Amino acid sequence: MTSSEPRALSHKRIGMISESRNHTAVGRATLQLNQLIADQWEAWMRWDPLFATSCGDQRFNDRLPEAGEEHYVSWRTQLASFRERLQKIEPDSLSPSDRLNYDIFARMLDFEIAGLDYHGYRLPISKAGGFHTYFPDLYLLSPFATVRDFENYLARLEDTRRYFEESIGLMRLGLHTGFVPSRVTLEGVDQSLQAHILEHPAKSVFFKPFEQFPALVSEAEGQRLMAAAEEVIRGSVVPAYRSLLQFLETEYVPGSRAGIAAADLPDGQAFYQDRIRYFTTLDLSPEAIHATGQSEVSRIRSEMDVVIRKTDFKGNFRAFIEFLRSDPRFYVTTPEALLEKTALVLKRMDGELPKMFKTLPRLPYGIREIPAYSAPGNTAAYYQPGSGDGTLAGNYYVNTYDLASRPLYEIEALSLHEAVPGHHLQIALQQELGDLPNFRRFAGFTSFVEGWALYSERLGLEVGFYQDPYSDFGRLSYEMWRACRLVVDTGMHALGWSRQQAIDFLAENTSSTLLNITNEVDRYIAWPGQALAYKLGELKIRELRALAEKKLGTKFRLREFHDVLLLAGALPLDVLERRVREWLAG
Repeated sequence: MTSSEPRALSHKRIGMISESRNHTAVGRATLQLNQLIADQWEAWMRWDPLFATSCGDQRFNDRLPEAGEEHYVSWRTQLASFRERLQKIEPDSLSPSDRLNYDIFARMLDFEIAGLDYHGYRLPISKAGGFHTYFPDLYLLSPFATVRDFENYLARLEDTRRYFEESIGLMRLGLHTGFVPSRVTLEGVDQSLQAHILEHPAKSVFFKPFEQFPALVSEAEGQRLMAAAEEVIRGSVVPAYRSLLQFLETEYVPGSRAGIAAADLPDGQAFYQDRIRYFTTLDLSPEAIHATGQSEVSRIRSEMDVVIRKTDFKGNFRAFIEFLRSDPRFYVTTPEALLEKTALVLKRMDGELPKMFKTLPRLPYGIREIPAYSAPGNTAAYYQPGSGDGTLAGNYYVNTYDLASRPLYEIEALSLHEAVPGHHLQIALQQELGDLPNFRRFAGFTSFVEGWALYSERLGLEVGFYQDPYSDFGRLSYEMWRACRLVVDTGMHALGWSRQQAIDFLAENTSSTLLNITNEVDRYIAWPGQALAYKLGELKIRELRALAEKKLGTKFRLREFHDVLLLAGALPLDVLERRVREWLAG
């Protein structure tokens, strides 16, 4: 053995020791991250049992969350402790997939903690939604296969009064600390509450699960459960709604404010900036978003003028809009007719999906009417995800209230957005991505979710939809709607716009009816920043698709591109861009 051999051997050994240490560091970081993510998820399920049920975790089906101020303070403390643990993990020691989990988890924690710091949860109800409207839907999200399932539901109904009283206390605290609701966002809430204050419990929507029992429930058990349901509805649910109505009429509405801007709330400008960051995942100023909206409005308006010319309509833009809002040919006279036309559109799209997607969800979806108790103040439609365990389908809810405000030329765009290839396809597929941690399967980022749904409306052009020029105008009107949101949301919450200015701006630029416009504007007032997510998310997705088409040329395949977008779940927009660029580079 020469003198150089031991030296070469020592170098090799040092390399082996270094590699072993690196593997140890990587393994330790991965274990720490996975344990942290699991601990936070378990805490989340216990903190919000209703969310747990929707995710398919049935352990807490007999519980409702806490609703008082201390509940949110405690959750903020827990999230901060999780963030401290995360900051002790060395991200450079993680594999690429674990590093992605790290980055998304960190972003989620930061967003949630910041939101709690601004106390927006002290404004929990409006005519656009809140616990008073989602409670009646509990039976739609709950399993009813065994006696235990029915007893769990009864336990939640029994706890309704406690939950409502705690929520009233939270709203009262809001009034005392400056978190005062805008008066227009409370118009009609009293009607939605009165719908549940009934003399006969068997007529309540909360009684619906007890109208028919599965085979595993005996007749005697069924009779017992029915009697218990009537008792708990009479003794807890009805008093809860009556108490909330009294608080609304005697304190909440009288104490509400005439103003509409989020900037008027405590630390309002910073709060609105946080809402922009939370819903869009972008650091943009209200002024920049406003300008983007105005630019998009101008572009889309030019495309609308081209479509109007195809109809041979004689008159200006305003006259065409009035024609669309008033001509009977664009409206049906029964809810059944509206639902049938909606179903036909979606059945056609179901058959086109394989042309655009390699991977489709297994979970089906249904079509339902928005319940009468919430329809007057609600939007034209919305999507309710199915359960995470696959036992409940997703559902596309259609508003059949005031049919003169539900034009047929909007059905294609609206349905493609809410069901397929929009919300149902994306959300159901995300829930089925079993290799992702739960927080990525069942949570996400609004700008991706809503941006995808708006992008999906446009996909209809690629598979033969919008052949009728009025329907194509409806598509453009929906895109215009989302562009206008950038203008009116920032206008009202940061730039001094009045509610009437926002209504007028939407009325001048979209074909939507005045009822829809008014309800939507009031929704933006109640939910600052959320409406910005749609257009900003769609613009980013379209930008990334254009980049891929340019870089790949004839090698671009839409089905592969959609896999890249969808098979990592809903991502922050900057993370989505990084993912697409890495795919293109590879």
